Amino acid sequence: MVLAGQEGASTNMRTQRTESRDLLHTRTNMADRKDESWRPQLHAFGQGSLETAKASIRRFLDLQSGSIWRDVSSELPHVRGRALDVGCGAQPFRSLFDQSVQYVGIDTIYARMHFGYHLPDTVYYDGVAWPVDDGWADFILCTEALEHVYDTDHFLAEARRCLAAGGRVLITVPFSARWHYIPHDYWRFTPSSLKKVLTEAGFSSVVVYARGNEITVACYKVMALIVPLLLPQGKGRVTAVMLRLIGIVLAPVVLMLAVCGNLSLRGRGGDDCLGYTVVAQGGEPR
Repeated sequence: MVLAGQEGASTNMRTQRTESRDLLHTRTNMADRKDESWRPQLHAFGQGSLETAKASIRRFLDLQSGSIWRDVSSELPHVRGRALDVGCGAQPFRSLFDQSVQYVGIDTIYARMHFGYHLPDTVYYDGVAWPVDDGWADFILCTEALEHVYDTDHFLAEARRCLAAGGRVLITVPFSARWHYIPHDYWRFTPSSLKKVLTEAGFSSVVVYARGNEITVACYKVMALIVPLLLPQGKGRVTAVMLRLIGIVLAPVVLMLAVCGNLSLRGRGGDDCLGYTVVAQGGEPR
């Protein structure tokens, strides 16, 4: 009788393992993904009043972008000397620098292919050696780019090489953010890992600030469910119209969440946040 009971238990376990494997096999292998099901509109480049207004509306509705703008806009106007914007994309923060600053934006030659950005005054490079002399930059800006760099050690070593003695670097990275620009999104950093990789790269006085808190993230995630309804992608005409109608009905919810989310950004930040802003100082370039 004992043996019979053991045999029955063994059969049940095998059945459960088979069902578990079947359940796994019904899901998508995310490692094979090559693109996104929905992608936000690219940041526009322009200095006109219309472009400025559009950017302001975007920052209000896109809590991730708005939180980054809040942080960098408090730092960049005080920068002097030479500024290097790494992974600059559409150069959305260039206007925040003082006119006396010598600004150079660099990005990988794959920026257009992978991320959809290409500007005539951006210096494009092979993604390995930065096209900048040793110790040239007094300030380095790197917003939402580090997660797209596979070899972060080399990237930060290049930052140290290009930074002048006593220069500063400001880096922003996402945390509670969807997998984006698939498959070129590799990392999510914590304050512990940010301090570790920057310190090991030779930076000092590393300070990490959280952008937002649990309330910000909750608002951001619910908005992320509704906004794609207003701006459907890859859908048939009838489906797109139906989704937009649903999105229009829910638009007041988006506005309410945007207000709550922006108010929450005025807080001190929390463990569950949208992302992190890092400020660090360099010594003598290596």
